[in-house]
Amino acid sequence: MIVVTGATGHLGRLVVERLLTKVPARDIAVAARNPDRAKDLAALGVEVRRADYAKPDTLGPALAGAEKVLLISSSEVGQRVPQHSAVVEAAKAARVRLLAYTSVLHAGTSNLALAAEHQATEAVIRGSGVPYVFLRNGWYLENYTEHLAPALQHGALVGSAGDGRIAAAARADYADAAVAVLTRDVEKPVYELAGDHPFTMAELADELSRQTGKRIAYRDLPPDQYRAVLIGAGMPGAAADLYVDADVHVAKGELDDSSGELRRLIGRPTTPLAAAVRAALGR
Repeated sequence: MIVVTGATGHLGRLVVERLLTKVPARDIAVAARNPDRAKDLAALGVEVRRADYAKPDTLGPALAGAEKVLLISSSEVGQRVPQHSAVVEAAKAARVRLLAYTSVLHAGTSNLALAAEHQATEAVIRGSGVPYVFLRNGWYLENYTEHLAPALQHGALVGSAGDGRIAAAARADYADAAVAVLTRDVEKPVYELAGDHPFTMAELADELSRQTGKRIAYRDLPPDQYRAVLIGAGMPGAAADLYVDADVHVAKGELDDSSGELRRLIGRPTTPLAAAVRAALGR
């Protein structure tokens, strides 16, 4: 039995869809905080179990009988460590043979504010004695392609990323990586996963220009000015801080990668930026 937590999120749904091409539905269970949101997954034949990261009493039943568990990191920044720790304890009690965790690229050395909770979770997993694999995912292409409307409206992308390169890949690429470690023998405990073709924000702007026929520029701003732009657009201060922090570290090269591990793990090239932009504009 393979149990996928956080299965109603974007990544979780993709993982389940791809798992179903590899293993029978009867061997898959999905854990969701709101099982009603997983009705479409139930219709595919997988078992739906209620599991709330913040309610440890739900996690034991959710992982019962699991041989392998995919722990998709919580979306609740600031609460991730206790939530993830509760899942790890449940996995240990269930004697799972493999716990796969979606971490962040270069977690061992990353200085991103978002990395701290991933680093702490990795430490909890290592100390648990549960066999594990860390899927250290880089940035999603969708982080950019799902938010193009302001750039198209105003003719500019803004940020504080400088000339830093971003080795992003599509959610589907990371989903295929998760399926690979859940359905094959794991070769090592840590995978640094990133796209094949790193790009700068200026190159993203150029690609948008090419595909839309409009001139889209990239305006690189000092961090405080970028934060003001985000807050002016309605983003809460805490979220704006994380966006700015990420760009500052992009500028320092912390979301770049040339290892090719994602490509090798999934057995194909990762999704190119141009294809992701084309798909987004075609919606």
